[in-house]
Amino acid sequence: MTQQDYLKDLSEIKDLMNKSSRFISLSGLSGILAGTYALIGAAVAYWLVTTYSNGVLILDGWIFRSCLLTLVLVAVFSIITGILLTTRKAKQQGAKIWDSTSKRLVLNFIIPLVVGGLYILIILSQGKYGQSGGLMLIFYGLALVNASKYSIGDIRYLGYIQLVLGLIGAWQPGFGFWLWVLGFGVMHIIYGSWMHFKYDTK
Repeated sequence: MTQQDYLKDLSEIKDLMNKSSRFISLSGLSGILAGTYALIGAAVAYWLVTTYSNGVLILDGWIFRSCLLTLVLVAVFSIITGILLTTRKAKQQGAKIWDSTSKRLVLNFIIPLVVGGLYILIILSQGKYGQSGGLMLIFYGLALVNASKYSIGDIRYLGYIQLVLGLIGAWQPGFGFWLWVLGFGVMHIIYGSWMHFKYDTK
């Protein structure tokens, strides 16, 4: 057996080990659609605030509740789309959708999100909502980085970007909305497109 054959075998073994320890069936298209949902939701929220409250968001008003409902719908549609497209991709690859690796992925992703969501709800109940956009980006970025070791490693770069945008939002709360649009909307579309052409079209 030549050295080239040995290197080929080692590469195949490494690939098999990587597949067994990482969930690699994430769909790039789901990222594109999640970003699209976020942009639509942001447009709806912006229209509500600028049309009915002169640009001032009051926490105990119906406009705030409508914006919160819009945010929840964006999250729900993004999760459902991600599950459906990822399941379809896993079936096409002949991979298991729910095994020990995917369970670790979900657990490591969900813990920072739940903690962050509860913290944001606490500060909103205290009337402190100026940094909520930045905090959403920070906790989401932490969730992505935390989960990246059990999935496609490239998602950690999206996590780093979200963390930077979130810190800027915490430093400059007045830009929180637009940074949220950039992080959850634009960056998801860019990242999803890159992942789609890098992995899904092979």
